[in-house]
Amino acid sequence: MSTAHAHPDHDDHAQSYYVPAQSHWPIVAASGLFLLMFGMGNMMNNPDGAAKWLTLAGLLVIIWMFFGWFSAVARESMEGLYDEQMDRSFRWGMGWFIFSEVMFFAAFFGTLFYVRQFAVPWLAGEGSNAMTNELLWPGFMAEWPLMTTPDTDKFPGPEQIINPWHLPLINTVLLVASSVTLTWAHHALQKDKRAAVKGWLALTLVLGVCFLIIQAEEYIEAYTELGLTLASGIYGGTFFILTGFHGLHVTMGSIILLVMLIRIMKGHFDAKHHFGFEAAAWYWHFVDVVWLGLFLFVYVF
Repeated sequence: MSTAHAHPDHDDHAQSYYVPAQSHWPIVAASGLFLLMFGMGNMMNNPDGAAKWLTLAGLLVIIWMFFGWFSAVARESMEGLYDEQMDRSFRWGMGWFIFSEVMFFAAFFGTLFYVRQFAVPWLAGEGSNAMTNELLWPGFMAEWPLMTTPDTDKFPGPEQIINPWHLPLINTVLLVASSVTLTWAHHALQKDKRAAVKGWLALTLVLGVCFLIIQAEEYIEAYTELGLTLASGIYGGTFFILTGFHGLHVTMGSIILLVMLIRIMKGHFDAKHHFGFEAAAWYWHFVDVVWLGLFLFVYVF
């Protein structure tokens, strides 16, 4: 660990910046990602082979990296090694990370809109595509949700769709409420009311876990009662990809909030220096906004 200082000839008030020591965590992260991606790619072709062990090994390496690297960052922060410049670096880094997540979900939302507005009408022969319908799937009708697929033998459509005003609505209320409780926790931290922070943050975590439990119940209902699966045509595919990846992000967000709660209980953060908490809040609010889009465009419309 070392600290460098700006030359006084260039600045009347010398500014320090933190230069971290050499670390093995970047290479550990790269190795874990390689094992995970290589293993998952090979599992698609040979799910019963050794690829599943490579995938598991990659996942374990990444989990180890997360615990080790973030523990090092938390320890350096508590030692007072970070200054305003480092704080700006963290904020820019988190901002770009969330932007990458925005583009990640934008790709899947774009796929959903493309299928609904272009691909399905083309297959039905709407507009100037009558020949496409006659040659490929005569008699196919455009509708959404797509209950009857062009090739019902290979990809049977779902028997029913999920009622948006039941479990999805409950989950929407839970996530919106969790954003409110997390905001109250942040305000309490800014006022150094640590007991209130713990309470509101714990409640936020409980709401997130409840969301995941209800989503699991929704998936069970979809598979066992509605015939809505990943194999039930393009509707089933887009439904589970969008909601599944969102559920994964809620899981990650819940783990992050749990870490923040543990750090609060250990006395970390204060009223002015708590960017780790802020970054977790940014991520959670982003996940909530994505869900509102899912509720509207996957469940309702």
